[in-house]
Amino acid sequence: MNNGINYQFTKIFDRSVIGVSILFTLSISLTSWAQLRLDSFKPGELWPDTDGKHINAHGGGFLYSNGTYYWYGEHKGKESSAQVGVRVYSSKDLYNWKNEGVALSVSHDSNSEIVPGCVIERPKVIFNEKTNTYVMWFHLELKGQGYAAAKTAVATSNNPVGPFKFLKSFRPNAGYWPVGFQKELKNKTYGKEYEKWWTPVWKQGLDEGMFVNRDLEKGQMSRDMTLYVDTDGKAYHIHASEENQTLHISELTDDFLDFTDRWARILPGGQNEAPAIFKEGKYYYLITSGLTGWEPNAARSFRATSIWGPWIALGNPAIGIESEVTFRSQSTYVLPVFGKPSAYIFMADRWNPKNHIDGRYIWLPITLTDDNRLIIEWMDEWNLDWFNKI
Repeated sequence: MNNGINYQFTKIFDRSVIGVSILFTLSISLTSWAQLRLDSFKPGELWPDTDGKHINAHGGGFLYSNGTYYWYGEHKGKESSAQVGVRVYSSKDLYNWKNEGVALSVSHDSNSEIVPGCVIERPKVIFNEKTNTYVMWFHLELKGQGYAAAKTAVATSNNPVGPFKFLKSFRPNAGYWPVGFQKELKNKTYGKEYEKWWTPVWKQGLDEGMFVNRDLEKGQMSRDMTLYVDTDGKAYHIHASEENQTLHISELTDDFLDFTDRWARILPGGQNEAPAIFKEGKYYYLITSGLTGWEPNAARSFRATSIWGPWIALGNPAIGIESEVTFRSQSTYVLPVFGKPSAYIFMADRWNPKNHIDGRYIWLPITLTDDNRLIIEWMDEWNLDWFNKI
């Protein structure tokens, strides 16, 4: 248990009234710590669950179901690889979170793909009303292969807290061309002059779909990802692809367990990852980050009237201290607050690559401007009453 305060007593006398008083106070403070009720968000600070332990759910996704919010995220140790799996927490108020255990566990079957040492990132869960099933998708990299596999994976459960059963992993959209892909570019041959990165020729090939051609048969790469269920019930899988150079958006089947043949490239060559999406009125909004590894960078925001695009760049939505590095964080999700119209929370991770379990969470309210842009302003502390002002 660590509440940020270290207690040290160098002299406590057995019969000292002062010593007894101090011991009694310490006992009360430690036993009551887990019973404290939080009533605000403090971005970047340690966030204790109802047991008094820092929440361990990084790269998170969120689900609201029957009056309860569920927070799914990567269980981290000191290192980044998966040793436990996906953890889930529950909350009625978004401030106080109960540890519900491990929603998806790594397997100790050597034939499984999700063994200790693999990479499980950015788990997201959506509910399928037709099948009454909770469906989890996540980015999966195979043990010992670095980030070469670039797979997406799916698991299911009949309960929001799990256990989830791992079904399969694969690369999306094998054999299918993206929406609007030019006929003359299909199966175009790209010679050695396209192999050297960052040259004008390579950039031209990227924009044309050189990597789409390369990966057509085995499926497109899928790394940082999120899920979105639209107002018509259709679900979408949005992921970084083409060597992280282009986002793809793919329509899921009606059971949410696979892909249809309909997908599109978003912002080709834009080098966007960490996608987070939401819809307000007639507009879809997308928040992403650039490609700088564990180091933070300036967020990007985009707007479209169709989920398939075209997407219009709106610039960095962050303002205030350290806005040029998105408050030292990277986007993971945008959560609509139930019961509050036009209320959205920007959720991001402040990664700690030297000690991953110590990663902090940056939650801030999103302001939608009159000209349909996004503003995310730094606050040391805030609560949901903030949305009553808008």
